[in-house]
Amino acid sequence: MSQLSQLVGVILMVVGIGGYVYSGMASPTALIPAAFGMVISMLGYYGRHEHSSKTALNLALGVAVAGVVGSIRGLLALPTLLSGGVVERPTAVVSQSIMAVVLIWYVIKGIQSFSAGKR
Repeated sequence: MSQLSQLVGVILMVVGIGGYVYSGMASPTALIPAAFGMVISMLGYYGRHEHSSKTALNLALGVAVAGVVGSIRGLLALPTLLSGGVVERPTAVVSQSIMAVVLIWYVIKGIQSFSAGKR
């Protein structure tokens, strides 16, 4: 699970930095996915050790849930954007949607990992 945490972290960092660059570096809030990604990636690195893996995974999943809560608004606006409707900040909607989907998938994988460990 620590490798998955590191991968998810890198994906979110790419999304954050890419969104920031794509937006013309106009808004530092575009880097929010990168910040979440950095924290999750560092926790994944910390979780490589057997004695700290559960703690690191719990913390990473907590960060991921907070990220889902913060980015779900973009995911809810995505159908409007995809159907040709007008949204206030289309780049933010795409970035938040990617972040929400990646983090939801990560939380599901984390729950599955916990369930497999209890068997």
